[in-house]
Amino acid sequence: MDEVVRKLAGVGFPAIVLLVAMAATGLTGAAAITAALAMLGPGGMVGGIVLLGIIGLASDALAKYGLEAVLVGVYQERVGNGENPSNLGREIDMLPISKELQLVLKDAIAGDDSRF
Repeated sequence: MDEVVRKLAGVGFPAIVLLVAMAATGLTGAAAITAALAMLGPGGMVGGIVLLGIIGLASDALAKYGLEAVLVGVYQERVGNGENPSNLGREIDMLPISKELQLVLKDAIAGDDSRF
């Protein structure tokens, strides 16, 4: 068991997500892996594999930079890609985060003229 735990810890959070999904299927072996991957994302197994990759990238970024920095970067990138800051402001209002963090995000995307 120690060897398995060490290997899973090396993979990190995506391994935990996969383990929980596998346990939720009630299956064992290859069937559990297949069903778990299919459950995780749209597009069946391939979508599940992609989602695990995204989870790995996101958890690594959160560990290095923190939630505020990652969210600010994502929203600034979206504004840079031409998304409407007003629409993003409404989206930020719906996020399950503190009001303080919502204000930080809105300030980051508003620039000089606040439209919120």
